[in-house]
Amino acid sequence: MAGVSGCMKYSMFFFNFLFWLCGCFILGVSIWLRVSKDVQHTVQADIPAINLMIAIGAIIMGLGFFGCCGAIRESRCLLLLFFIGLLLIFSLLVTAGILGVVYRSKAEGMLTDTLQKYIPIESQPAEFKTDIEKLQTQGKCCGLIKGAQDWGDVAPASCNCTDEPALGCVLYNGTIVYKQPCLQFLTDTMTKHTGIILGVAFGLAVVMIFGLGFSMSLYCQIGRK
Repeated sequence: MAGVSGCMKYSMFFFNFLFWLCGCFILGVSIWLRVSKDVQHTVQADIPAINLMIAIGAIIMGLGFFGCCGAIRESRCLLLLFFIGLLLIFSLLVTAGILGVVYRSKAEGMLTDTLQKYIPIESQPAEFKTDIEKLQTQGKCCGLIKGAQDWGDVAPASCNCTDEPALGCVLYNGTIVYKQPCLQFLTDTMTKHTGIILGVAFGLAVVMIFGLGFSMSLYCQIGRK
């Protein structure tokens, strides 16, 4: 181990083990979101974020494994692969964060275009309608874009607005229903969590900077052995 700092070596291993655990967590949660019946699959199918999270989780796991092996085996090849991979992920995270801020105002328009093809809701498959009713119950909303009229002539019971008058109710074909369409609820939810997601992304990017420094320092020390 001449020329190689034991502190640096095991710090690098510990960092990459935590990095690998983060990858496992991201991958596990992402797969659960992708297959869970509790998540509105009709919405997630049109938003590639979950698939991107699965890919990022798998890549982070792989990078963490390379980093651990490179640190313990003092392999310059594995450390270089780790450094290059981490640098690419870092660049993607920063780019995605910047684009997320820039295009944040366009989210509602993109979501509207996505949901437009599901109108009228009444003509959609039964499973889709069941999911939308769950969304309406959760969000105290009715319809997707224009309100109850998105359902056709008759709005389902999940649109009834008898217990939440403060949210705003309208009369539709003899039934009092929620005025707010679910597009507004989804947009508000996305806006609420965008800041958290961006914060996590940039926080992970900061952690990656330390990983880049650790890996390059150890790479150079091994080269001087």
